[in-house]
Amino acid sequence: MRKKFVASVAVIACGIGGAVAIATTGSAASAVSACTASANDIYNPPASVTAPNGTLLACRSVTLSQIPNNVPMKAWQVQYASTDANGARVAVSGTIAVPTAAWTGKGTRPVVAFNPGTLGIGPQCAFSKQIAGAYQDEYEGDNISALLKAGIAVAATDGVGYLNGQIHPYVVGADAGHALLDIARTSFQVPSDGLVSSTKVGIWGYSEGGQASLWGAQLAASYAPELQVAGDAAGGVPGDLKLTASQLNGGAFFGFLGDAVIGTITAHPSFPVNQYINATGASAIAQLKTTCLLGTLAAVAGQKIESYTTQGLSLDQLYALADPSGYTVGQFLDSSKLGVNIGKPGSGAQYTINFPVYQYRGALEEVINTQTEDATAKAYCNSGITTQYRNNYLSEHLTTDNSAIPDVVKFLTDRFNGVAASNSGC
Repeated sequence: MRKKFVASVAVIACGIGGAVAIATTGSAASAVSACTASANDIYNPPASVTAPNGTLLACRSVTLSQIPNNVPMKAWQVQYASTDANGARVAVSGTIAVPTAAWTGKGTRPVVAFNPGTLGIGPQCAFSKQIAGAYQDEYEGDNISALLKAGIAVAATDGVGYLNGQIHPYVVGADAGHALLDIARTSFQVPSDGLVSSTKVGIWGYSEGGQASLWGAQLAASYAPELQVAGDAAGGVPGDLKLTASQLNGGAFFGFLGDAVIGTITAHPSFPVNQYINATGASAIAQLKTTCLLGTLAAVAGQKIESYTTQGLSLDQLYALADPSGYTVGQFLDSSKLGVNIGKPGSGAQYTINFPVYQYRGALEEVINTQTEDATAKAYCNSGITTQYRNNYLSEHLTTDNSAIPDVVKFLTDRFNGVAASNSGC
C-alpha cells in the first residue's frame, strides 16, 4: 500500500517538475461506558461541548484493517473534548489502540499520542476512518504497527475539524497541540483498555504531525501538566510557516499551501483574505475542501498564490492583510512558529519542556524548507532542552517518515524505560 502511494506522489511531482471526569448522562453515558456509539455518534459534532478537555464523549469498538502485520489489538474510534486556538471548546475524533501482548518494559503500559501527517481536508480523509477500512491514501499504518508491536498503546488524533460539516484548521499550532494532548487524556477513559492516567506518555508526528508533535511538547506543561510526558519525536517539521510557504509556492506541493490558506481562514475568519481571492482561487479552495492527499496535490500542482488573487498579491502582501483590530495574517502565522521562547523549567521561557526531544528530517528533503527544519532543531539545542537531531536519513520527505520508524520507537521506548538521553546532532 505504501509503495503504491509513494509512486502516486512521485507521478504528481514529476508531472510538473489532571484526571478528567466523564461528563455524560443517560443514554449517552451508557453508550460511553459500553463503547456502543454509532459512527454518526463519533463524527457528528455535538450541539455544544462543556466537558473538561480530554473527556471521552463517545466511543465504538473497531477493527483497524489498514494497520499492517496483523498485530493483535483492541481498538476504538473516539470523540473527545478539546479546546481550539481561539479558546472555544470543541469535539475532536480519533483512535485508541491497545496491543493484546503485555508491555514488558518498566512500569505500566505507556501510550503515544500520535498526530498523522497531512491527509487532506476532506472529511473522508480523517485518519480514524482510513485506518479502520475507509482507505483513501493514508501512509502511516506502519508507524502505528511498530508502536503496537513494541507493546505501546496508541492514541491517534484526527485533529480539529474532521467532524461532519467542519473544516480542518491545517497547521494551526495551538489547535494541533491541544487535540494531541487531549487524546492522551482520553485514552485513560476508554472502558477496558487497561491504561492508567499515571502511565508515561510519548508524543509523535511527522510533517503536519511533526508540527503538531512539537506544539504538544511546548504546550504540555501549561495545558496538560498532569500528563507524564517522557519524550517527544517530531520529523519533517514546518517550524516556520512563512519559509515553508515560500518553498511550496509554484511547486509540486502547492496543495499544502492551499490547505494552509484554508486553515488560516477557518481559524481566523475575520481576516479579509476571501475578498482578495479571485474566481480561480475560489474554485481551487472549494475543491481542496473535498479532497484527500493525492487529490489535493494533483488539483493544484505547480500553481502560484499570485494566480489565485484578484490583484496578483504575493505572499508578503497577503501577510500584511489585517483583521479589524490590526492583527495581521503574518502575525497569525508567526504565532505558530516553533522554537520561540522555549526553555527548561525554571528558565522563565513561555514554553517549558522537561523531557527529551528527537527531531529528524531526510537528507533529500524536497517539501519542507530545510532551513526551517534545521533552525527549529537548533533553537531547541540552544534552549537547554535535551535534544537529539538527525538530518541525514537517505530519503526524501515522504519516505523519511517510514525510514525513521525504528529510531523513533527506540527513542520513545528508552524514555519509557527510564534510559537517560543526551544531546546529539546539535
